[in-house]
Amino acid sequence: MTLLGTLALWLALLVGVWGALAGFVGGLNGRADLAHSARHAVFAMCGALLVAVVSLEWALFQHDFNVEYVAAYTSRNLPIFYTWSALYAGQKGSLLFWATVLSVFGSLALVLTPRHHRELLPYVAGVVSLAAAFFVSVMLFGHANPFQRLPYTPLDGNGLNPQLQNPGMVFHPPMLYLGYISITIPFAFAIAALLSRRLDTDWLVAIRKWTLLSWLFLSIGICLGMWWAYVELGWGGYWAWDPVENASLLPWLTMTAFLHSVMIQEKRGMLKKWNLALIIGSWLLSIFGTFITRSGVISSVHSFTQSSVGYFFLAFLIVAGTASFALYTSRLPLLAAEARLESMVSREASFLFNNLLFIGIAFSVLWGTLFPILSELVQGTKVTVGPPFFNQVNIPLGLALLALTGIGPLIAWRRASIPNLQRQFAVPGTVGVFTALILLVAGMRDFYALMAMALGGFVAGTVVQEFARGARARHRQYGEGYALALGRLLARNRRRYGGYIVHTGIVILFVAFAGMAFKTETEASLRPGESASIKSPYGWTYRLTHLGISQYDALNRQVTAATLEVTRDGKRLGVLTPEKRQHVDGLGRPTFQPSSEVGIRSDLREDLYVVLGGVVNGTEQAVFRFTINPLVWWVWYGGMIIALGGLIVMWPGGSPAAKRSQAGYAVRLVGEDR
Repeated sequence: MTLLGTLALWLALLVGVWGALAGFVGGLNGRADLAHSARHAVFAMCGALLVAVVSLEWALFQHDFNVEYVAAYTSRNLPIFYTWSALYAGQKGSLLFWATVLSVFGSLALVLTPRHHRELLPYVAGVVSLAAAFFVSVMLFGHANPFQRLPYTPLDGNGLNPQLQNPGMVFHPPMLYLGYISITIPFAFAIAALLSRRLDTDWLVAIRKWTLLSWLFLSIGICLGMWWAYVELGWGGYWAWDPVENASLLPWLTMTAFLHSVMIQEKRGMLKKWNLALIIGSWLLSIFGTFITRSGVISSVHSFTQSSVGYFFLAFLIVAGTASFALYTSRLPLLAAEARLESMVSREASFLFNNLLFIGIAFSVLWGTLFPILSELVQGTKVTVGPPFFNQVNIPLGLALLALTGIGPLIAWRRASIPNLQRQFAVPGTVGVFTALILLVAGMRDFYALMAMALGGFVAGTVVQEFARGARARHRQYGEGYALALGRLLARNRRRYGGYIVHTGIVILFVAFAGMAFKTETEASLRPGESASIKSPYGWTYRLTHLGISQYDALNRQVTAATLEVTRDGKRLGVLTPEKRQHVDGLGRPTFQPSSEVGIRSDLREDLYVVLGGVVNGTEQAVFRFTINPLVWWVWYGGMIIALGGLIVMWPGGSPAAKRSQAGYAVRLVGEDR
């Protein structure tokens, strides 16, 4: 099967190179035969890469330890649940996964794109073929072939890193990869629009669903990664401004900016240059993320080991970036705006400021991520940029962005009138001020947390007002009950009201992030029968009593578990069992370093988070770290609401009759705005 896999890679490379040539030449010269051939080349490449994936999975599940990749990332006692995920656990397998998914997405784009975009499709096939062929070439020429065999066959493999043996491994990396990879499709359409000089809104229509899909995958992947870090790494948080975390955040920021600014181009014919630059930049940032992950130039719990693969990605990033922006620059005369910004107090202006803040945050994150690398190149010493820098810069920018989230929907297009502003801001402004006053009276004095929650109240007021106005308009025009009016409002204007649901999720996230300002932590060394206390920000006191240590063998690990009885203000809540784990291979030999399994008790208000630091040899005395993290559950709920809103926005539109009905409702709603 490994021979079949290697042959499939070579076939995919040859077909991909041909597909790139046929696509670009066919598109530029109007050759329908070459365009047709490029389309079939993408399909053939997809088939070849799927064969390669099946071959590697066969080797993984058959424990063919003569294959170097199988020996490095699996073992006989590795649960089947994680054997599948070994496909993308290492650098070589993740490259194969990336190329395969890209070819699948490219094939779907060619099949599902309507015929009236057919002039763009040869270039799309060319870009997809070229990008996928690059990944295959890295595997074949960059010493990253996942089918490489060893000169001997070990009795067992090394197994999967213990930190990867978590359900998050099955879901987080694929979601993040799907987000990264699918950015290539909007990028391919952008390049196609530039090459074909079809720079109206047609290409935007073609990429709308793909851009949303990529953004949605990235959103889900980032949230799953936060959850995984929280429950697995044992440091008591969910975002550390790690370089690889930052690399995933960067394209999410620029794509979110694009999803806002593209509405101005569709509505007013403005920001054409800006939107193209955002799409190109988002794709380059996804390649940048793969570079810093695979080059070894940064230290991260997420990164792969240092290898020559990083140089391939650096060269590809430089060449692709230079070619893309050279083409972009040559087409600038064709990207003149059809309208001008008429007033700084308008929805267009709010979207523009929104974009500037997104780009400002992205630049600060990029600079903080690159600064250690640049300082080492210039001065010879690596200067670490930690969370204080990112928090100092990005918290004020994030709060300004949160404020604009509530302001944007309240301002009219083109130019807002004073009466309109007074009417629109009355309720949300009152909610925001009232929220701030309640928190001040309750004793909250942390400025940023207070601002986040007050602005959250303001944005929530905006969202509720928008839904209420929409439902009231339908009730008046069609006589619908308010519940039915809300349902149809959402069903028939998914893009607008699904976006408001996303904004609701963002508000919940900001409020949850603000809760971490009141995090408390303590450490204690306890013998059986001894207790430690920790006070909650809400005023009650937790008492944790050490009951004892147990040791036992599980499927592929030796476990040392501590049992703690938990009470809150004298009321028993149950027990927590934080663990230390030493993983072993199929022969019983220790592998990797010991890992921790956190004990967590969660509710809507806070998490009690317990880490077993270690056990004194020969005794049951143990060292614990106790942490109280407020509002953590709301981080996960906020992420789910964002995903729900994204799905609603993506869901196909209604029937023509529904759209005509929506048009009548929109006229009534605009009348109320004025």
